[in-house]
Amino acid sequence: MADVFTKSKRSQIMAAIRSTGNLDTELKMTALFRKHGITGWRRHQPVFGKPDFIFRQQKVAVFVDGCFWHGCPKCYRRPRSNKLYWDKKIVRNKTRDRRVKRELRKLAWRVVRIWEHDLAQRGESCLRKIQAALANHKR
Repeated sequence: MADVFTKSKRSQIMAAIRSTGNLDTELKMTALFRKHGITGWRRHQPVFGKPDFIFRQQKVAVFVDGCFWHGCPKCYRRPRSNKLYWDKKIVRNKTRDRRVKRELRKLAWRVVRIWEHDLAQRGESCLRKIQAALANHKR
């Protein structure tokens, strides 16, 4: 079926749609925190880079990166259509991820990045990474 909007109008409509987060992965992480009695975390806090979770007292920021959107070396599969657009998009996302990590570190935050597939397959391992960051920062 042909689109009822012009190409520029469709682009404008799609650009106005904003993500509300990666709810499934955030819920999995939340469940792990609760299962293991990890407290002190918060979601949706006004911290640079919009981490998925923060531990404000220990200054630890946790990002759960979607394999597609962040170009996971293990899982990412480039779409067959509009390849140039997606190549640029993933490069921009990776560049932003590096900049956010660098800026948070300048502000004395520890940054933990977890791949979506790792959370799904090895949640306990992901939890240990976070626990290590929390323990290191308390010193």
